[in-house]
Amino acid sequence: MDSTGKITEVWDAAQLMGKNVSFRGLPEGGENSTPNGNGAPSSPRRFSKRASVKKVETGIDKLMLWGQPGHLTQEEVDVYFKFKAEVETRDKDFKDTIYSFGAVEGEVFAYCRWLRARKFNLEDTVKMVEEATVCRNEAKLAGFYPDPSAALGCETSHYLSQYPQLYSGFAKSGAPLFISKPGVLNTDAVECVTTVQNIVKFHWHAMMHDFGGRLRAYKAKNPNFKRFECVCVMDLEHLTMGHLSQKTLSIVKDQSAIDSLCFPETLAKMYIVNGPRFFSTTWKLIKGWLDPRTASKVEVISGRDKWEEKLRDIIDVSELPEDYGGKAPASIKTIENENYSGKLKRVHTEVMYLRGHSSVSHQISSDEEVEITIYTRSKSGAKFTVSDAANKNQAPWVTDFEFMHTGGDGVQDLPSHTSITKEKIPGPATIKVKGDSKSGRFSSSNFTTIFSVYRK
Repeated sequence: MDSTGKITEVWDAAQLMGKNVSFRGLPEGGENSTPNGNGAPSSPRRFSKRASVKKVETGIDKLMLWGQPGHLTQEEVDVYFKFKAEVETRDKDFKDTIYSFGAVEGEVFAYCRWLRARKFNLEDTVKMVEEATVCRNEAKLAGFYPDPSAALGCETSHYLSQYPQLYSGFAKSGAPLFISKPGVLNTDAVECVTTVQNIVKFHWHAMMHDFGGRLRAYKAKNPNFKRFECVCVMDLEHLTMGHLSQKTLSIVKDQSAIDSLCFPETLAKMYIVNGPRFFSTTWKLIKGWLDPRTASKVEVISGRDKWEEKLRDIIDVSELPEDYGGKAPASIKTIENENYSGKLKRVHTEVMYLRGHSSVSHQISSDEEVEITIYTRSKSGAKFTVSDAANKNQAPWVTDFEFMHTGGDGVQDLPSHTSITKEKIPGPATIKVKGDSKSGRFSSSNFTTIFSVYRK
């Protein structure tokens, strides 16, 4: 039943064990039907009982079917009904935790998701839900941070320009495709614009509003969609040892802890691509933060031809971004379409490491104009000048603009930021931002410079 007490889906023991039903406990038409090129579900597939049994035996990894509705043992069925009885005695918060993405997931698949996470141990599963209820309480009181910019404490486009990540299309199973690019993560820039705590808030937003919203929308179009999971591609292109700072690993660990506890069994498959040679050691560390079943769903693939072929096996080319071997819009284009508003065309980030003075620049064309934002934690601050590096006769647009951090120094305190341009600067121009430190030559401060480029 859902958190209001309404029974949304009821299976008996025979269905849970896959007896007397099509495809081992699943409705006629298959477990999840396939999306068409627009991300909408196609007509449900039809399986005869004989064909469906053969598919189970030869076409699906048995490990992935363990604990799924329609594939339970008698012992697991007994635990299932005991867990169901326990849930019915609990309060709304407990039930809301189980139905992480809403009652539309259905009782059977939601309950089995939590039970699988604790190997159908009743006591451990109940304890897990209790711990998850405590873990998500603060985020729940905040509505799971519906405004991503408020969650981050900065513009979403500013954050994503430093750490690209997106949902793009659906796998053949109906699972949303998530792509993360930690290989281009600019840790110095991220530290200048937000905090680990705020990144965790943004993660709550992403899971509950973005991922959850996509699941609910797909379910509304395709009632046969049952398994609330995602397919993840982690792209490590350009990853260096410098990316693997303590802060970066802390972010990964905090997010993994939330997902493992509060969103169990929501990873269908993860493919790690473009990994450098040293990553094997790092993967051993990260793997230790994941529960064994989740870790078994992760596949590290070297060689572009191999991972493109693997992705096309599970994702239609119409749903797969072109930069990953498909025909859908490139991933950066999807980030722009979903996170840029109005005439915003692109966001370019540069970190200015000031010891004395330094400068950064960015070129804009005749049909563009730019706004410049500075983020910093520097208490001493700096003076900034904005000029056209390609036209010495052009008077500077900004001269001696003073800016410093005025907030706290704690790890949970957000940095300060301001726009140093009173109005957008028109192109064509090579925009040069020069900074002069006010702390002298014997100390260094970081200033993240954001060039927000707009169409005229």
